[in-house]
Amino acid sequence: MSQNLLDQLKTITVVVADTGDIQAIEKFTPRDATTNPSLITAAAQMPEYQDIVDRTLLQAQQEAGEGSSAAEIVSLAFDRLAVAFGLKILEIIPGRVSTEVDARLSYDTAATIAKGRYLIAQYEAAGISRNRILIKIASTWEGIRAAEVLEQEGIHCNLTLLFGLHQAIACAEAGATLISPFVGRILDWHKQETGKESYAPAEDPGVLSVTVIYNYYKKFGYKTEVMGASFRNIGEITELAGCDLLTISPGLLKELQTSMATLPRKLDPAIAAQSDATKIEMDKVTFDQMHEVDRMASQKLEEGIGGFSKALVALEKLLTDRLIQLESKAKASHAAENIFQVYDFDGDGFITREEWMGTDAVFDAIDLNHDGKISPDEMGAGLGVILHLVKV
Repeated sequence: MSQNLLDQLKTITVVVADTGDIQAIEKFTPRDATTNPSLITAAAQMPEYQDIVDRTLLQAQQEAGEGSSAAEIVSLAFDRLAVAFGLKILEIIPGRVSTEVDARLSYDTAATIAKGRYLIAQYEAAGISRNRILIKIASTWEGIRAAEVLEQEGIHCNLTLLFGLHQAIACAEAGATLISPFVGRILDWHKQETGKESYAPAEDPGVLSVTVIYNYYKKFGYKTEVMGASFRNIGEITELAGCDLLTISPGLLKELQTSMATLPRKLDPAIAAQSDATKIEMDKVTFDQMHEVDRMASQKLEEGIGGFSKALVALEKLLTDRLIQLESKAKASHAAENIFQVYDFDGDGFITREEWMGTDAVFDAIDLNHDGKISPDEMGAGLGVILHLVKV
């Protein structure tokens, strides 16, 4: 019986879902999952995940304490939300989830280390082993140094926004668990630079870049895993069949799942061992020199950090707006409770027409089921009518 491309791919490569959408993860059954600020921001706006957002905000508000500003609460909720989505995802997948460090810390080694430790502490407090978590860090020199420290503490790292061989070598020498070279974004840069509208999968610059990195790692015995990311089409994916891992969006997972064809293995350690790669000794001077020469890598790294930072700002605004809504709802609920207690003279849990001191028109408007008495729920729903009456 023939298999679809996705099922065949899973036999030679670990498939990772590149999404914060829990329903999509349930559908495609990947081993691992990875998210980034853009994906979390998108998921946080989906109605089906509103309860996760609200619960996280309310917990952060309680932890921050009375008198805390909205900015302080949102700052606390920010990391907690990423962990909350991670915990939900871990209920579904058997493997690991990647949780990203704030991209605005990409050039701050100490702050990145502190944030990595904090995120792991949150997961461990929830009963999750650190072996199931990858702390996602941008592949700047400073980020790579932070990963080196975290790895020595048993905190596994996923180095992201990786576009050049120099970044890959530095990550491997730092002992990073995983790297995520961005295939599609490399293709985007070359298309814009050359004006060429398309590339054959085997000639795709992003595919070629990952192939070089994979062969280098396997030839020189690095344990760091290679996870191709940021794909634009399934041709890029099939050309990298055999890579350690591939993180794929739900749309492309669906396309692979519905495509019936034979999938040959393209990347293989035995083939890599025969490559003509030359070992490069990496230090900061060499890294900086190679990074400056590689315009694509330097431009895409800065662009990626900027894009993720904008997504974080958008998420903070979303959380701030939602916190205001939740606080307004809580105030309205408290006001309704106070008003109800004033009118419920006998304390039987209802306000009768005889107990009501206002006009009949207002009583009738609040008595939604017209049973001649007002319940606490009806009072809450009718608070707007009462407030309007008070203003008048």
